[in-house]
Amino acid sequence: MKNMLPTFTIGIEEEYLLVDRDSRSLVRDVPENLIDKCNEKLDGRVSPEFLRSQIEVGTRVCNNFNEVAQELYELRHGISSIVSEHNLAIMSASTHPFSTWKSQKHTDADRYNTLARDLQSIVKRMLICGMHVHVGIEDDETRIDLMNQVKYFLPHLLALSTSSPFWEGENSGLKSYRLCIWNEIPRTGLPEHFESYAEYKRYVELLVDTKILEDATKVWWDIRPSARYPTLELRIADACTSLQDTLCVASLYCALLRMLCRLRAHNQRWRKYTSSLIEENRWRAQRYGTDGGLIDFGMGKIVDYSELLEEILELIEEDAEALSCKNLVHHARTIIQNGTSAHHQVATFKESQKNGATKKEAYQAVVDMLIKKTLEKPAFLK
Repeated sequence: MKNMLPTFTIGIEEEYLLVDRDSRSLVRDVPENLIDKCNEKLDGRVSPEFLRSQIEVGTRVCNNFNEVAQELYELRHGISSIVSEHNLAIMSASTHPFSTWKSQKHTDADRYNTLARDLQSIVKRMLICGMHVHVGIEDDETRIDLMNQVKYFLPHLLALSTSSPFWEGENSGLKSYRLCIWNEIPRTGLPEHFESYAEYKRYVELLVDTKILEDATKVWWDIRPSARYPTLELRIADACTSLQDTLCVASLYCALLRMLCRLRAHNQRWRKYTSSLIEENRWRAQRYGTDGGLIDFGMGKIVDYSELLEEILELIEEDAEALSCKNLVHHARTIIQNGTSAHHQVATFKESQKNGATKKEAYQAVVDMLIKKTLEKPAFLK
């Protein structure tokens, strides 16, 4: 049965925000040839995003999390050194604390011009960033089967990644306000249950044949079979500020997939729950992060997130060992204890105001914190 396991290679895409170092506001226009300069230094692993104030990176295909950590650390610092020449900085968070979408411009490229035309005012508000984790699952049927099963755990992963409590200078009261914006886009949220890869393919072909979409890259579910790679792509997560948190969420996701593959090899599977039930936990993770607990459907009650995490860690112990990422998945305990980026942002804002800062100064302090933490070296690389 071991020979039937997928490769579990890993690739991560992260989106960053570009801010002016003096005002801490988002930039409206990037310097000419900035992306080209980044790609010259970073071997073509950098690309523009929908808004000009965003920049995206993608790792190579990595065989282990040590490779992923090295790549993302190099990418974060490489971009930072280039943009600093223009008095700019990068921050990894899913929303900016106070800049507004109305002042932003979208990137002039065919794909983004088409999005602007098709989605109109909705897409103009997409001042949000995410983190996508690709795990190598080469077999089409296995990829669909795992997508059906692992979506149960997506709220658990979202809760650990939250980094968007603020929106346009106000505390939203949510740990992941990003999803409020993202949910306005069609073909987002949880995927429905597909009985086979052929059924999924028929779904995509119908939308392509009717010219609703050009291709499957415009299916933007919380998790999806990648249209470009033989991977199962996690998309629900906020953009983690701490690289250690990024690696933790990615390793938990990879280990969960391996655990489900082990069950599958023995003709077992995770119990099926309706998307409407999982949506309740998705909302709780969006609203409370790790603070409010999630529903244990088997027990029929809300359970503290720390208890649920311990159950997950026990489930994936063998898999984390096999993937050499036990220290990374165990970092989730530290996230619960110390807080996610969303917790740190709110705490920084409150502490700054307590010390006499104006509202504007307090938000600038949040940006400063995010810039600093974006570039911190994870313990995994020490």
